[in-house]
Amino acid sequence: MSEPFVNTAVSPATHEDRRVLPISNGQAHIIPRTRTLTGVQVLGTGSYVPEKVVSNLDLQDSLGFDPEWIVNRTGIHERRFALPHQATSDLCIQAASRCLKAADCRPADVDMLVLATFTPDMAFPSTANLVQDRLKLNCPGFDIQAACAGFVFALVIGSQFIGTGNCKRVLVVGGDCNSRVINPGDQKSFPLFGDGAGAVLLGPGTAEQGMLAYQLGSDGSGSDLLTRPAGGSRIPPTCETVEQGLHYLTMDGRAIFKWAVRILADSTLAVLGHAGSTVQDVRWFIPHQANVRIIHAASDVLGFPRDAVFKNLERYGNTSAGSVPIALDEVHASGAISRGDQVLFSGFGSGLNWGTVLWNW
Repeated sequence: MSEPFVNTAVSPATHEDRRVLPISNGQAHIIPRTRTLTGVQVLGTGSYVPEKVVSNLDLQDSLGFDPEWIVNRTGIHERRFALPHQATSDLCIQAASRCLKAADCRPADVDMLVLATFTPDMAFPSTANLVQDRLKLNCPGFDIQAACAGFVFALVIGSQFIGTGNCKRVLVVGGDCNSRVINPGDQKSFPLFGDGAGAVLLGPGTAEQGMLAYQLGSDGSGSDLLTRPAGGSRIPPTCETVEQGLHYLTMDGRAIFKWAVRILADSTLAVLGHAGSTVQDVRWFIPHQANVRIIHAASDVLGFPRDAVFKNLERYGNTSAGSVPIALDEVHASGAISRGDQVLFSGFGSGLNWGTVLWNW
């Protein structure tokens, strides 16, 4: 695999590190790469969750779910579901608008839109095209699909365009309407998910700002652990696939849990090692909000104190590509991040995909 082009005059630190342990799902032998890209800063953040609150008691009344089981197994008390007229693009538009306002950036000044989702409004055109039109952006826009790791993938892509000097303002959005693809008959997976979107605006920064280290990885040998079987070219939608529930998300929760704890810990150690940082140097650890047990297990292995680990899944559940940017916006909007702080965030999920970033604010 050839090395990426790097304009070192603009991006002074882009390196590769393969000194990490292999990741294996039993079939593939993956050696993830860890790199650096500085000279990028976050100019603003924004997020949006729908108004409809669905509590565990609501699920008990409507579907017979056990609220105590949900809290004990996931840490989730409630989640937000999109209203009937809302789609993923509507959530992303709200988050992006708030982000641009926070950054005091005109839509006309945005050079590129990168949008992460695995629940697009439709197969095509891309959700980014719909957002671009509604926001009146004068720039290209495109979707990427890496499920719950999608926002981190999009962030890395957007940072490349800033780092090379080809863009001055890149809007990165992550959002999903999970309520449209989860099975109400699945008591183990249905309570986990909610809807929401988050956004960041990237721009040129100092040589110290940006990704001190990042790692993106994929292990397709685990692709059947979290999937939506029907609706694509392999199994086109039919009355029969709908009757069989193949248009719903399916998940091997036990296998995903074990993998997620391991990959979150391993990738975090890799980026910290690459950057020459320690857990004590990190002001905020913002992991994907999938399950509180995953977050606590990985945090304990890594040695992060609980007050440095941000969690909001008790209010929103797993919002997939919206998870990390919503959490990042809440931390940033509270004034809890200062210039020079190291913030570590990680997304992981279907694919299997993962992305972990150590960002110097």
